[in-house]
Amino acid sequence: MECVLLGTGGMMPMPGRPLTSVAVRTGGSVYLLDCGEGTQVPYKAQHVGMRALRMVALTHLHADHCLGLPGVLMLRSQMEEASPLTIVGPVGIERFTRNVIRDLACRITFRLDFVELDPRDSSAEPDKKSPLPTAYIDDLVTLHWLPLRHSVFCVGYRLEEHQRPGKFSIDAAQKLDIRPGPLFGRLQAGETVTLPDGRTIEPAQVCGPPRSGRHMAFCTDTAPCPNLYRVLSKVDLAFLEGMFLPEHAAEAVQKKHLAVSDSARIAERSGARETILVHLSPRYDNRQARQVDEVAGAVAPNVRRGRNGERFEIKLPD
Repeated sequence: MECVLLGTGGMMPMPGRPLTSVAVRTGGSVYLLDCGEGTQVPYKAQHVGMRALRMVALTHLHADHCLGLPGVLMLRSQMEEASPLTIVGPVGIERFTRNVIRDLACRITFRLDFVELDPRDSSAEPDKKSPLPTAYIDDLVTLHWLPLRHSVFCVGYRLEEHQRPGKFSIDAAQKLDIRPGPLFGRLQAGETVTLPDGRTIEPAQVCGPPRSGRHMAFCTDTAPCPNLYRVLSKVDLAFLEGMFLPEHAAEAVQKKHLAVSDSARIAERSGARETILVHLSPRYDNRQARQVDEVAGAVAPNVRRGRNGERFEIKLPD
C-alpha cells in the first residue's frame, strides 16, 4: 500500500501548497480522500493513475474539500472506456455533483455511483464496542467512517485492506499427501479443494490464522472528539489536520479545528504508528510551517508535518 500526499494546504490552494488530499494505491487500484480545488493538477503531476481510480471519499462539503471533484471527473472522462466511479460523502454530495455536471454541461463518460453518509445514521453513534460503520467495500478494501466535530457535518475515514489468508504450510500439505501445483494456490487463496482420491481439504488444514492487512486513516477539519481516537486507533499511517500553531490555539477552538499540539497528543494516545500532519493554515509561510515539526516532535516523536508530493509505503505487518 502506498499513500501519495497530493497537497497539505487548508482553506485555499496557495502557490506551492495544494489543498490537502491523499491518494491510496493498493492492489492496482486507487482511492482518493478529499478533492479540493485543483486536486486534479497534483494528481496528474504525481502520475497516480486516473484509470485505476475506483473511489473518491469526501470528508465534508466545504469548498477546500470538494470543489476539485468536477475537475477530476472531467479529467477522467478523457480516457476511453473508463470504469464506474464511486463517490462517498455527506448527504448532498450527489446533488452537488449532478448539478455541476448539468449546469456546466460536463461530458462525463462513465457511470457515477454515490454513497451518502447521514448524520442521523444510528450505526455511527459513539459505541466503543461496536465496529465502525462501513461506507464502501470492494474486493480489496473497506472504508469505515465516523462523524467528527466541525462547523458542518464532517467525517473521518479509516481505509483497511481485507484480511489476508494465513501462511501456507508446505509441511501440513505434504502430510495430507497434497502434491505441489495448482491445489497449493487454491488453498492459499482460501478455497476448499477436492483431491483426486475424493478427500475434501479445507484451507484451515494447511494455512495458519488469517493475517491483518494494512490500515490508514484520514481525519481533517475537526475539534478534539472521542470519535477521532476510534478512527485513528492503531492504524499504520494517519493523516491528521494540524492547522494552527500554539499561538493561535484559541482560534482553533473557535473554528473547531486542531492546534498542532492537540493533533500530536491525540495521535499518540490513539496508538497510530505514524502520523502526518496536513491542512496547514494559509497564514503560515514555509518558515513558519517548519515550526509544526518542532511543536509536534516535542509531544510525540512519530508525528510530523507532511510535504507536498510525499509518498509513504506501508509495509505488510508480517
